[in-house]
Amino acid sequence: MPKTWKPGDEKRFARDIQLNKPYYIVYKVNQRMAPWEDRYLYSEFVFTKRLPFTGTPCTKYGAAADHVLRCFGPVHDTPPRGMRNIAHAAASVGAPLGNNYEGLLDEAEIRGIEKLAAQASDPRNRRPIRSWRP
Repeated sequence: MPKTWKPGDEKRFARDIQLNKPYYIVYKVNQRMAPWEDRYLYSEFVFTKRLPFTGTPCTKYGAAADHVLRCFGPVHDTPPRGMRNIAHAAASVGAPLGNNYEGLLDEAEIRGIEKLAAQASDPRNRRPIRSWRP
């Protein structure tokens, strides 16, 4: 049975933690800021050691268990189903086309590409490089 700890359960969470076992938190992604991203992503925390004076479990980067629960909670002991880990790459929209794909360009597309190439190589159309020094 999966366990979940909510903010306010910091002492119980610190007592129940097993070192070197991953724990998971869920992020809700703002769709206005990243409309192409998944709505929910999860992240993984592994508590590897204990703090010297309090004995609270912490990650190898020093994030204490009670801080993780209070700031990012709730914390789960199993990875959420159907969600992508925030550390993994998102599914790409464009994929390789394969060996049998033939891209056909018409005259208008070729002229447009030639125009862009000519504008980019014309020194009069380039933006001046500004130095940070006065």
